[in-house]
Amino acid sequence: MNKDYERREHRRQGASKRYKVRYDRIVAAVLVLIVLIVIPASCMKSCKEGKKDSKKKNSDNVSETNNSNSTTGTGSGSTIIDNLITSDETNSILTSSDLTVASDYSFNTEAYSSTDLSCGSLILVNQDHQYTFPEEDADPITLYDNIKTEFYSVSDYVMRLDSDVIDQLNSMMEAFYNESGNTDIMIIGGFRTLEDQNDKYYSGSSKYMGGYADYHTARSFDMGIFPKDGSSSSGFYSPTGIYTWIDEHAAEYGFIVRFPEGKENLTGEAPRSQTYRYVGIPHAHYIKDNNLCLEEYINLIKEYNSSKPLEINTGSKLYHVYYAPASAGGSTEVPVPASKTYTVSGNNSDGFIVTVSLN
Repeated sequence: MNKDYERREHRRQGASKRYKVRYDRIVAAVLVLIVLIVIPASCMKSCKEGKKDSKKKNSDNVSETNNSNSTTGTGSGSTIIDNLITSDETNSILTSSDLTVASDYSFNTEAYSSTDLSCGSLILVNQDHQYTFPEEDADPITLYDNIKTEFYSVSDYVMRLDSDVIDQLNSMMEAFYNESGNTDIMIIGGFRTLEDQNDKYYSGSSKYMGGYADYHTARSFDMGIFPKDGSSSSGFYSPTGIYTWIDEHAAEYGFIVRFPEGKENLTGEAPRSQTYRYVGIPHAHYIKDNNLCLEEYINLIKEYNSSKPLEINTGSKLYHVYYAPASAGGSTEVPVPASKTYTVSGNNSDGFIVTVSLN
């Protein structure tokens, strides 16, 4: 019996050992499984955090780059280069990287006489600067025979303006008509001869004698509003209602308000919203964008020369503009670009203004 008991006890202990070994194996397997799960998870977390840090660094780098560009570059929205007012109209058209700097082209010289000082679209005529009516300057032609009468009208048959001015006026008034369907604008004043101005002076309708009126240039004109529907006339043009389009877009055709509000001490005239003057597209853009009158602009240009020109971006074209002082006597050698389209205008005072088209 003791032997049977010993055999049973021996078998029981053997089974217990087997069960114990199997349990240990299960525990070990579970531990291994846990390790296999935890380690990859930790790696994934570490990788994700690494990616986040990388993205943050990249983002910081981009931000630093953008901040750097905003303080040291001109930016794509810059309409007038040289830290001037930006125009929303040109934000997506031209950028500063499109500019051609002055050193990118060479110069020749051209001789201009003292008479040429009084010729060109940028001549200044006012109470301090007399116009001498040089034959080489304007080409006044009859407005009635050359306007597009389906878009606007003229008050008489003899009024004249420079031929180039009429071309731009026709384009502007056609665009205004296409925008508004309105034909109420009438040109009521234009070129004045010396005799015309003297008549106005002696009759008391002008405070300036002949020779000192901007109308002598054949580039200034007055507008009125005369409704075709029979309603009462609004009289002189003012930028109200649908007519604001003209004031907002005139610079695109080279026109400025000749006597703007707040510039009376410079122009010598009370503000007149109806009097426009042709100066050329780049100059009109600059004058309007910077709230200048013609007197201020002519004076400002003197700060620039062929080595350091004023750079103007109109949205579709780029220009360099600079000043060349007139010689004390005889002709003046004016530096002009050898391979670019350009124009030269006198300022009717002491020098010449060169406008270079860069594209």
